[in-house]
Amino acid sequence: MKVFITGPVPVEAVTYLRDKNIKVTVYKDEVPLSTERFIKEVKYADGLITFLSDTINNNVIETMKNCKVIANYAVGYNNIDVVFARQKGIIVTNTPDVLTDATADLAMTLVLACARNVHQGEELVRSGKFKGWRADMLKGIQLKNKTFGIIGAGRIGQATAFRAKAFGCQIVYYSRSKKHEFEMEAGASKLSLDTLLKQSDIISLHLPLNDKSYHLLDKKKLSLMKKTAILINTARGEVVDEKALVEILKKKKIFAAGFDVYENEPMLNPELYQLDNAVLLPHLGSATFDARSDMAMLAAKNIAAVLSGKKPLTPVN
Repeated sequence: MKVFITGPVPVEAVTYLRDKNIKVTVYKDEVPLSTERFIKEVKYADGLITFLSDTINNNVIETMKNCKVIANYAVGYNNIDVVFARQKGIIVTNTPDVLTDATADLAMTLVLACARNVHQGEELVRSGKFKGWRADMLKGIQLKNKTFGIIGAGRIGQATAFRAKAFGCQIVYYSRSKKHEFEMEAGASKLSLDTLLKQSDIISLHLPLNDKSYHLLDKKKLSLMKKTAILINTARGEVVDEKALVEILKKKKIFAAGFDVYENEPMLNPELYQLDNAVLLPHLGSATFDARSDMAMLAAKNIAAVLSGKKPLTPVN
């Protein structure tokens, strides 16, 4: 059996597969994997471990002669045509749960960075312009008693909400279904999307990307937010109309926004670099030693299970 991994992953996952007598090839070049090289490598592979940056569409899937499983190294899987893969008898898996805490931690990191002007403060110090304490310097937003809106109350959304509650926030959420246990434990209230946008002081996005969530926050929805509000996106860039959000930030119609993902990632709207009320991170949601290792092992175990004729641990199709 042959498995191709489209980029470096923690070595324990590679070792695990090789111990199962699976031949593993890992693409390690710093130059991005070309379409030609990718198709060549996957043509006769029995399994793949892929990243969100890999587009696995029907044209790519058509070239796969032996593939039985694609293990996506992420919770999301919008980069894969899962319906077409299933039609071809290919199982697609993801890595839920193991990165929940890491991503929720990062969401709160962005909240605090935006609320307390961390980016501007560090720039002030690094530039040598800090001349001492002043009562009017870089005043920010205190979290206690603020309304914290969660859009998408799945595992990560709920984990973020519990962290916000520890800071003294009141939790509200928007979700397709009512989360009874979450409401009881977090004291959370379910609201319509428009009401949540109007009432929340902080809004954190935790939605998968699909046809219904694409540009869920468009210009009209974004305009509902308070002038003092903070928007955080650790979900998918395409959930927000980034161009509209940039305009709102430029005009100071909200207090700040924290980005870990972007609409045309890794390409950024160049105007983002000029905004002092935007915190920009390079997609670090799951970037902890623990989470990345656990993700790799879960992907490897999904691969090994399917190739040995067993059921995958975390199938998505």
